[in-house]
Amino acid sequence: MQTNAAKTDLTQTLVDQARAMLPALRERAQQCEDECKVPDATIRDFQEAGFFKILQPRRWGGYELDPQSFYAVQMTLAEACMSSAWVLGVVAVHNWQLALFDAQAQADVWGDDPSILISSSYMPRAEVTPVEGGYRISGRWGFSSGVDHCQWAFLGGLVPDPEGGPPDYRTFLVPRSDFVVDRVWDTLGLRGTGSQDVVVKDAFVPAYRTHRSKDGFQTTSPGLKVNDAPLYKLPFGQIFVRAVSSSAIGTLKGALDAFRAYGSERVSSNDFSRTANDPDAQRVIAETAAAVDEMQLVLNRNFDVLMGQASAGADYDLEQRLLFRFQSGQILDRCANLITRMFYSCGALGIYRSSPLVRAFVDIHSGRTHVANNPGSVSRNLGAVLLGNPNTDTFI
Repeated sequence: MQTNAAKTDLTQTLVDQARAMLPALRERAQQCEDECKVPDATIRDFQEAGFFKILQPRRWGGYELDPQSFYAVQMTLAEACMSSAWVLGVVAVHNWQLALFDAQAQADVWGDDPSILISSSYMPRAEVTPVEGGYRISGRWGFSSGVDHCQWAFLGGLVPDPEGGPPDYRTFLVPRSDFVVDRVWDTLGLRGTGSQDVVVKDAFVPAYRTHRSKDGFQTTSPGLKVNDAPLYKLPFGQIFVRAVSSSAIGTLKGALDAFRAYGSERVSSNDFSRTANDPDAQRVIAETAAAVDEMQLVLNRNFDVLMGQASAGADYDLEQRLLFRFQSGQILDRCANLITRMFYSCGALGIYRSSPLVRAFVDIHSGRTHVANNPGSVSRNLGAVLLGNPNTDTFI
């Protein structure tokens, strides 16, 4: 078992490696966008640095660090390229989820090569037919980020209840030989995520290669028999939603740094006023710096609480889980508002594609469209529960 000091040292090493990569990520950002995929060189850099190992079980060569360590790396990388950080966040989190699957499913993926990566699309799109030993599935799933670099996929589907009750949501683990990639990704922002469609036609999935949403919610997943560290006892909803919100914090931090450098020198070509003396610019700089600090602190505080409860074997409090879920869900709204105000303060020169804020602007706004980053439904549910109504969300 790693000591806390050893975990802290390893985390700092990983964050330092991430920061050292920022110049290369900035240089590759246009290639990432043009090719609609994270460059192979970037994925190799992430592999060699051990970033995909952060949440992977030690029994499969991983570091088994806390979520705080993982998201610190992701947010650092996002300062240079949100698409690259987004793909790391989503794909590396799958190494955490695979640890929740039956031990045989883990061996199927990592038995010969523990560096194999998994993409996903959790949309419940599967046409599911129960058969002996498992299921046959078909369907088309959208938004499979980083799929070009992955040899397996997690795909969502609803399994019918034989007694007529509500269907059972499951994640189906499917090898690359059973799906094809339809290259439809042509978007305004987050182009480099390469979130293509995945198509499956009548593939057999053994029952042990499925993961029930109920187990993720109740922390009763079969993988806990072999991966019993507190990390794997965290609720699935708490881990995954941060994978698609935390990169925006880092991207906003990178945009803030760029705007400070730009704004400190900019003089209007019309009235010759300095941006550094503009009250609106001063205010958005201050509010953005405070927001970045607050969002990082809340992320770390929330996982400190959850990891403490997991280590103690304590029950998770429903209202607390709903609050933590909302605090992740409102991040993109906040980041989009702040990057918009910085964008306006750049003046007309800020609309050129060469502006360091343009890519951050479109990427953050594109990330806001992810269902997990829509604060509306989660805020209403949290408010309803706080007013005495029943909870309606299990993705917490």
